[in-house]
Amino acid sequence: MSLARLLQLASPALPVGAYSYSGGLEAAVEAGIVKDRESAERWIADVLELGVARMDAPLLLRMIREPESSAHWNAILLASRETSELRAETVQMGFSFNLLLRELEVTCVPLEELSFPAAFAHAASHWRIEPESALVAYLWSWLENQVMAAVKALPLGQTDGQRVLFSLGERLEEVARRAAALDEDEFENFAPGLARLSSNHETQYSRLFRS
Repeated sequence: MSLARLLQLASPALPVGAYSYSGGLEAAVEAGIVKDRESAERWIADVLELGVARMDAPLLLRMIREPESSAHWNAILLASRETSELRAETVQMGFSFNLLLRELEVTCVPLEELSFPAAFAHAASHWRIEPESALVAYLWSWLENQVMAAVKALPLGQTDGQRVLFSLGERLEEVARRAAALDEDEFENFAPGLARLSSNHETQYSRLFRS
């Protein structure tokens, strides 16, 4: 059943509200940085490599392997979010995932503010999914949501979206391997351009997404 559970974790049907967030991509569209398939792929790749691969990915692995230390890593992950809407995004999704776990009769994570990666790690650990496979599933879920946000925010067709998924999806196993090799003092989330655009998005007049 671990494969079925893995697919369930990576499914866009997971009711955690991911569809309502763009993770800063909508602000990049508004600023004219993302305007077509090539620029969308470049933006998503940069966020993957400069942020997700160096912070979310290694922390997720730590929380799967060492569930007793989840509170510590969850706090670090929340502190890494540089704007209020990026922090609210992961907390809301973590909260929704915790509610889903309760409905599935899985023990909830006993944290007042729960990040989405911490909830994801808890489910993967409970279902005994191999950590690196769980991480690739998490990365795929993140990537798919970014691409779907680009499809909605741009004149970007479904086929172009699949091209981006095909191209960047090939990187995910390598990202997982590098994340597994990182020491704690190598964790980082340095993407000032994303932070600035996310701040602008908080007061953006017209928008589809909550981040």
